[in-house]
Amino acid sequence: MNVYQTNEIKNIALLGSKGSGKTTLAEAMLYECGVIKRRGTVEQNNTVCDYFPVEKEYGYSVFSTVFYAEFLNKKLNVIDCPGGDDFVGNAVTALNVTDTGVIVVNGQYGVEVGTQNIFRTATRVNKPVIFALNQLDGEKADYDNVMEQMREHFGNRIVAIQYPLNAGPGFNAMIDVLLMKKYSWGPDGGAPIIEDIPADQLERARELNQKLVEAAAENDETLMEKFFEKGSLTEDEMREGIRKGLVDRSIYPVFCVSAVKDMGVRRMMEFLGNVVPFVEDMPAPVDIEGREVKPDSNGPVSLYMFKTTVEPHIGEVSYFKVMSGTLKPGADLDNVTRGSKERIAQIYCVCGQIKNSVDELHAGDIGATVKLKDVRTGNTLDEKGCDYAFDFIKYPEPKYQRAVRPATESDAEKLNGILTRMHEEDPTWIVEQSKELKQTIVKGQGEFHLRTLKWRVENNDKLPIIFEEPRIPYRETITKAARADYRHKKQSGGAGQFGEVHLIVEPYTEGMAAPDTYRFGNQEYKMSVRDTQEIPLEWGGKLVVHNCIVGGAIDARFIPAIVKGLMDRMEQGPLTGSYARDVRVCIYDGKMHPVDSNEISFRLAARNAFSEAFRNSGPKILEPVYDVEVLVPSDVMGDVMSDLQGRRAIIMGMESDSGFEKIVAKVPLKEMGSYSTALSSITGGRSSFTMQFASYELVPSDVQEKLLKDYAEKQAEE
Repeated sequence: MNVYQTNEIKNIALLGSKGSGKTTLAEAMLYECGVIKRRGTVEQNNTVCDYFPVEKEYGYSVFSTVFYAEFLNKKLNVIDCPGGDDFVGNAVTALNVTDTGVIVVNGQYGVEVGTQNIFRTATRVNKPVIFALNQLDGEKADYDNVMEQMREHFGNRIVAIQYPLNAGPGFNAMIDVLLMKKYSWGPDGGAPIIEDIPADQLERARELNQKLVEAAAENDETLMEKFFEKGSLTEDEMREGIRKGLVDRSIYPVFCVSAVKDMGVRRMMEFLGNVVPFVEDMPAPVDIEGREVKPDSNGPVSLYMFKTTVEPHIGEVSYFKVMSGTLKPGADLDNVTRGSKERIAQIYCVCGQIKNSVDELHAGDIGATVKLKDVRTGNTLDEKGCDYAFDFIKYPEPKYQRAVRPATESDAEKLNGILTRMHEEDPTWIVEQSKELKQTIVKGQGEFHLRTLKWRVENNDKLPIIFEEPRIPYRETITKAARADYRHKKQSGGAGQFGEVHLIVEPYTEGMAAPDTYRFGNQEYKMSVRDTQEIPLEWGGKLVVHNCIVGGAIDARFIPAIVKGLMDRMEQGPLTGSYARDVRVCIYDGKMHPVDSNEISFRLAARNAFSEAFRNSGPKILEPVYDVEVLVPSDVMGDVMSDLQGRRAIIMGMESDSGFEKIVAKVPLKEMGSYSTALSSITGGRSSFTMQFASYELVPSDVQEKLLKDYAEKQAEE
């Protein structure tokens, strides 16, 4: 294939809600460019983009697919992304490494929650957006209604490039108001008939053309002056104005297509080739040092590895964007992220699973290589002397989690290796070995996201696994002061064990005054603080220990052992075995033996004294509470609200958000386990939500009683 310079390369993300027809559109684009001779279909499992076994099993995209098209003497790199909200990580990656997003909208259902979420992601990363209004040949297609929805959701920057003459099953013609021509097709689509606009459509076409001209002229003072002088712009001037409008996101062009019949696809591709920004038109990315890295083919070679897959008969395939320089096979590069060295033996341009060797790739281009030694998704590879490093992709927080274990315990190590590899393929699959919960936790964007992971482990790696409800990371704390003492004494021949510890525990709050006097019953205890240790806990909160020993009742050399005993119980709280937090301890008295006292004796004495005092200090269990935002259509808001309230949610607010309703709530993590599935069921998949850890809060008394009972039964069994 040809070698393309930076100013001949355009990178495009193909995006849209599930069922909008992206994969079918990608197939039509490949066909129009001559990359494939026959279009495949999702139903027949023979498309270029859905080639993984799990995609053929489920019948829709699970992973993003990279493909390229040589068109109008330019190279279009396209990343086709899955539409399901569970696989949003692919869209986030694609928008970060491409320069324009083409958002496919279902002409029958209009703007969906997924459409809006993708648009928000494009806005967050400041990328141009083009809309492709697809399925205009569907039974429920309604062009005018969908355009009205789009203006409601995305504002007046929505500008029609085309409009259909007969949306619905008979769709076969449209008016292009940029070229001011009528396009029509035969029953099977394909090459269009291009002719003048009929008289009965001229007025509407001219009105829309005028709006398009005005939108293009707004982005360039010179064009604005020409527009005022002549009242119109040439086709080239229009292209330049629209390109500038795309870059600063002041215009969102809308195209009309039927991907399944290949109607309007070539015309949209002409716009992609002629009008959308080149790599060098977009703001330069910055590295972790804040330096702009322009796509300069003469600069040092720097690659950003944005995607990893494991493919049958090939192994690991690493996809990259050339951030700077010109890459050639045989290049020796430094992995600046991991501190290792790599040789890029071969480089490919990719169309799904088809890989074509190339002699070089210039700055801004997208390619792939295979069998690297030590490269992970998100790594930067530089030539010697270059120190660029990139970290610009920020993924959404996970929304669904499960504990996972192999069906056969001896396969635990094998499973860990598989999960690590799968995280490399999809960074939104997060794997955590939880010391606290004593479980391996896998987290993702939804129930189907993790079900896909399970399918792949069991079918590709032939390892049966079990998903379970993960334990909740509760916390234990206290609400009042309490006193206790404990003597550990053991005599069994030879040296014995002896240690006695007297202590007081109370709730700790930041900035509280040093202890002075405590009263329990009729007895008063005065404290004289000799030493203080503040121990920040890795799970949150603090343990503060005051040494108030006077008169040498306990030798100073035993204090570290006492603190270890306290930490033993902070790591395994007396109530449910959960981590304890925010406790202050005053060690004020005790006894020791000149021969039998040792560190283990005082550690055990402190552990038991702390447990007794903790139980008498108004102990409470805390649970993790999350900030949850739910975006739903207004017609199901009542049902969603009722469901949330049944999950002990505290509704913090509601507001309209571009045609949808946004519910903001605080919800205990315990109640969010099945929320992804429940929300999809309630709303027919027309909603989405985000969740982020907020704080630890006291559990209700009935919940605490149940937790204490369950823990007691478990201890009895053990």
